[in-house]
Amino acid sequence: MSDLLRAPAELKYAEELDWLESVDDNPKPFSWRLSPKMIRLFVLGAERSDGLDREIAQKWFGDRSIVERAIVTLASDRGLLLIGDPGTGKSWLAELLAAAISRNSTQVVQGTAGTTEDHIKYSWNVSMVIAKGQSRESMIPSPIMNAMESGTIGRFEELTRSTSDVQDALISILSEKYVSVPELDTDNIVFAQPGFSIIATANSRDRGVNDLSSALKRRFNFVRIPVVTNKKSEAEIVRFRTEELLRRHQIELDVPPTLLDVLLRSFADLRAASAAAGSDDEKLESALSTAEQIGVLEDAILHSNFFGERELTARSLGSSLVGSLSRRAPEDLAIMNKYLHGVVEPRGKDEGGLWPEFLAGGRDTIATLS
Repeated sequence: MSDLLRAPAELKYAEELDWLESVDDNPKPFSWRLSPKMIRLFVLGAERSDGLDREIAQKWFGDRSIVERAIVTLASDRGLLLIGDPGTGKSWLAELLAAAISRNSTQVVQGTAGTTEDHIKYSWNVSMVIAKGQSRESMIPSPIMNAMESGTIGRFEELTRSTSDVQDALISILSEKYVSVPELDTDNIVFAQPGFSIIATANSRDRGVNDLSSALKRRFNFVRIPVVTNKKSEAEIVRFRTEELLRRHQIELDVPPTLLDVLLRSFADLRAASAAAGSDDEKLESALSTAEQIGVLEDAILHSNFFGERELTARSLGSSLVGSLSRRAPEDLAIMNKYLHGVVEPRGKDEGGLWPEFLAGGRDTIATLS
């Protein structure tokens, strides 16, 4: 795992998954590696009342009912569609579920404008076709077809980013549970094995890009992932991801709770300002998601480690906030400048603490980018 830039969940938590599987005596649907109860424990972490002999850390921070509904959907014959704003943890939840159910979360199709039907069905090895003709050996199965044949979970990221003909190709897979291969005379149907299902994700801000047809919607159960608004939960998510970052980079650096509070309050301020804005030009282009908070903190940590004094400061955090969120010039820079002068500067005078230094870092970056 140390040789991988980012290990998939089934490798990262392999020892934990092995242990859960060894003590799991609950009923399992199909060929699932873990029971629904153990999958929930793996995703949300174990509590004392669960009676386990070891700690199981929480990996996804959200409502318990969301995870339970997602698991129940995958045990049915319907696909699961996780929909929500950017940065709400849709892809991470999909990866954790696939890892716990199948021990394979890498059977993924990424939806883009360039995704074709071949990406979700099959294509051909041209050199083998020329040499020996079309056969099952010369066919290149898609990740979705591999999931069908192995009775495991396939994933489709950003479903609404793909075109309507690609989306329509999923309809027969989800309803008929097989894929026809008309190029072959024999052995020309690939049937899905028990346990196969699809977890798709969709960005709610992409509505209108490539809307799902009614036929495809009927074959998915929709589970909406809300934006995290609870300050305590958001702090837990940011802290969890930051600790992962520090371990990955082998950085020994503390993130003081006071600095984390500055970051959380700044995002809360900017979200409130965005909600009250009268037009898109008065809103930051950033979605101001929890994931972007983590990105701001990551930028500040790495800058402090490589170019600073190996100590995270409010100044570097203020600089990273402006640098990471100012994507349009001059619109976003003007919005950040207004926030610094209208909110942060008065707060620094009233409360003191880290706010004046945070203000100075933000101002320096605006001056550099302007």
